[in-house]
Amino acid sequence: MAGNKETRDRVRELVKQVLATVPTEDEAIEKPPENFPQRVVVNSLKDEIGKEFDRDESAKNLITEDDLRGLDFGAKLRIADNTKFTPLADDIIREKQISLIRKSARRGSTNVKLIAIGCDHGGFDYKEELKIYLEKAGFQVRDFGTNSKDAVDYPDFAHAVAVAVSEKSADIGIIIDGAGIGSAMAANKVPNIRAAACYSPQLAVNSRQHNGANVLTLGSGQNNFDEIKQIVEAFLTSDLTEDRHRKRVGKIENIERQYRK
Repeated sequence: MAGNKETRDRVRELVKQVLATVPTEDEAIEKPPENFPQRVVVNSLKDEIGKEFDRDESAKNLITEDDLRGLDFGAKLRIADNTKFTPLADDIIREKQISLIRKSARRGSTNVKLIAIGCDHGGFDYKEELKIYLEKAGFQVRDFGTNSKDAVDYPDFAHAVAVAVSEKSADIGIIIDGAGIGSAMAANKVPNIRAAACYSPQLAVNSRQHNGANVLTLGSGQNNFDEIKQIVEAFLTSDLTEDRHRKRVGKIENIERQYRK
């Protein structure tokens, strides 16, 4: 009998030890660490979430329903500052609650809206690149050619651009040939034109602020395209403002009038 009691006591003690090692219900549920992430972003989606916009239509001045095709509800659309919309496009934007993100303003300011552009065969490649660059920046561009690398005579295209500026169908003109000098000479034969061949941003600023230049000529053999973009931007964002320079430009115009027939 004593042996049985001793055995039961040993069993009970063993059971107590086993039970002591079993976690309670609250302890069985592991608490997440304090820094456990509240939201997990799949790597492949990180770029999509951080994107500033879903589609870039900032090169267009008019957005139609076709330009909005395929955009999801709540999508972000990048547009130019002066963009307009067709009535149906307006309806789609409202229905899909599309966010419109205006393109950042260009550095500096400019009153230029429409640019006449032209080139000879030597400037054709840069003219094509510059045209895209200007349109993306929100300018309207009228292209007076040439339209290939076939050899042509630069005075023909310089003349066409200069006439557009003289007749005020364009705010300024840009012409590209091999050196920029011949096109400047040709353009300056047109009344009311002050063409300047510029090879640096500093010259471009000076030509506008001091001389009231309204046509910029560039040399494809003198500058690379990155330099040409800087020269063009300097030309576009400068203007004739000081009275002392206006007086001197007035004297240039008086000389021109003396020799008109």
